[in-house]
Amino acid sequence: MITHEVQIRVRYKDTDKMGVVYHSNYIVFYEVARTELFRAMGLPYSELERRGVISPIIEVESRYLAPAYYDELITVRAMISEVPMARLNVTYEVLGEDGKLINTGKTVLGFVNSNTMHPCRVPEELAEKIREQL
Repeated sequence: MITHEVQIRVRYKDTDKMGVVYHSNYIVFYEVARTELFRAMGLPYSELERRGVISPIIEVESRYLAPAYYDELITVRAMISEVPMARLNVTYEVLGEDGKLINTGKTVLGFVNSNTMHPCRVPEELAEKIREQL
């Protein structure tokens, strides 16, 4: 399994009136972790885009186990456990400052040729990077 962690300080704008992270912000936290995971694998999103491939999210799941609060330093872990064919599954764990699991999630990314806007297979270079690191 390929795993990468990032730490994020919860900002005031990420919370509701009670100082609790608003539910949709977890999806943003997933994006931060996923982007850094790709960078750590040696193939940042920006490089995929330069090569004419974009990767929209086609499915997202998020399970809320406990709240995160304003000014808390959370850890977001992104994980890839299989070589993709046409879709890439990325799973997530969000840990509170105390190390306890507070959220789990999953995104499914598709791949699209940015010139034609038609679906395409996963770029071979990305599949190879994942194969090398699994």
